[in-house]
Amino acid sequence: MYLGLDLGTSGLRGILIDDAGLVVSDAEAGIFTSTPKPGWSEQNPSDWIHACTRVIAKLRADNASAFAKLRGIGLSGHMHGATLLDAEGETLRPCILWNDTRSANEAKTLDQSPQMRTISGNIVFPGFTAPKLEWVRSNEPEVFSKTAKVLLPKDYLRFWLTGEYISDMSDSAGTSWLDVDKRQWSETALGLGHMQAAQMPRLVEGNEPAGELKTELRHAWGLSGPVVVAGGAGDNAAAACGIGSVKEGAGFVSLGTSGVLLVARDAYGPAPETAVHCFCHAVPEMWIQMGVILSATNSMNWLSSNLGQPVEKLASMVPDSIARPSSITFLPYLSGERTPHNDSHIRAAFLGVDVASGPADLTQSVMEGVAFAMRDCLEALKSTGTSPTNLMAVGGGARSRFWLETLATVLQVPLDVPKGSEFGAAMGAARLAICAANNAKPGDIMKPPKIQESIDPRNDLVEPYEREFGQYRQYYKALAPLAGG
Repeated sequence: MYLGLDLGTSGLRGILIDDAGLVVSDAEAGIFTSTPKPGWSEQNPSDWIHACTRVIAKLRADNASAFAKLRGIGLSGHMHGATLLDAEGETLRPCILWNDTRSANEAKTLDQSPQMRTISGNIVFPGFTAPKLEWVRSNEPEVFSKTAKVLLPKDYLRFWLTGEYISDMSDSAGTSWLDVDKRQWSETALGLGHMQAAQMPRLVEGNEPAGELKTELRHAWGLSGPVVVAGGAGDNAAAACGIGSVKEGAGFVSLGTSGVLLVARDAYGPAPETAVHCFCHAVPEMWIQMGVILSATNSMNWLSSNLGQPVEKLASMVPDSIARPSSITFLPYLSGERTPHNDSHIRAAFLGVDVASGPADLTQSVMEGVAFAMRDCLEALKSTGTSPTNLMAVGGGARSRFWLETLATVLQVPLDVPKGSEFGAAMGAARLAICAANNAKPGDIMKPPKIQESIDPRNDLVEPYEREFGQYRQYYKALAPLAGG
């Protein structure tokens, strides 16, 4: 048996799979996010441990005999978080998360050094790890002076599981300290951020062994033999492993908390001027290019919270098939935006709201706004020479056929809907565990799922949606100067 643990922003999920990759059991536990100031987003690392303990307890309770056969654990997690530890391995402050924008000025300063983009292959975004440490250095100097190690969120979970400071290439590529081409820490990039290599974890590929489960945890969990912990991956690279996007040109569009349009590449091809992310993949000699928006299903969660109606009810207010674009335009910039704008100041807006507009109208406009933002990502990817001919559709938002048909029409790309539901980051983490425990080749384990259906663009509606996309872009250009972007 193999365990995939995915540390998401809202909770931790664990799935137990067998040698054939079939899910035997799964469990989830929620995690609280604190927002003490505007633009801030933090979590207590101890909450990740408590969540993991609850997940393990449920998995054991559901199927103790299967869990007792555990041989490997794979880890996935939200990227870019800054978890600061002292020399004794104790946390020094809450983890600053990926969607925290407090370090915008520090990011701008780091990005102005031409060496940073050359080394990291990316813009230094405010959400990345390096500018967070610069913010801590300037605003919490006592904490900075005590920082002996900096771990990404899933790697803090690994530290608890194994006692070792280790990270993988894909997650570390989002720090701005990694030479993404050479797949190693860059002394130059670290120096520009006032950091040292000694403060970094040891690096491995995601499919390689990266420690063993502690003896005390093995005994507490009823395990007799050794359990290998794989290098694992950042959440998007793990999702690519889970859905089989480990070959040149294979890709997916994800409607999760954030939105991602990802394509696997067999060569390093950075294009930081486009705000497209270029990271290492979780498997050797592969990279990923992706456009990222900060609020996809989170936009629906925000609407749900403010209208006082569950997301499921709002989604049921729109039909299964699209008929025409909404007369309302929604800009989904609730926390600023990454691709293609790299704008931490811009904020969300509804334009064209009428006195007759109701929840169904707002829901449609939110789904369309997210689709238009994903189209911005696609255009940025195209400018790098990447032009996918079809994409897998994953994430919670992919349960809405209306949203998928909107997205396919706006992107003008067919969307393949996988059969079944177990192909996300937790599955990718479990597949990496299989590789690490058995020295298996990733290509032999990470097969694409069967396709349930393919949703084609509505050719009769491409033109009207194209006009609305043009207007959507004009609205951003008009509002960005007013927001200070």
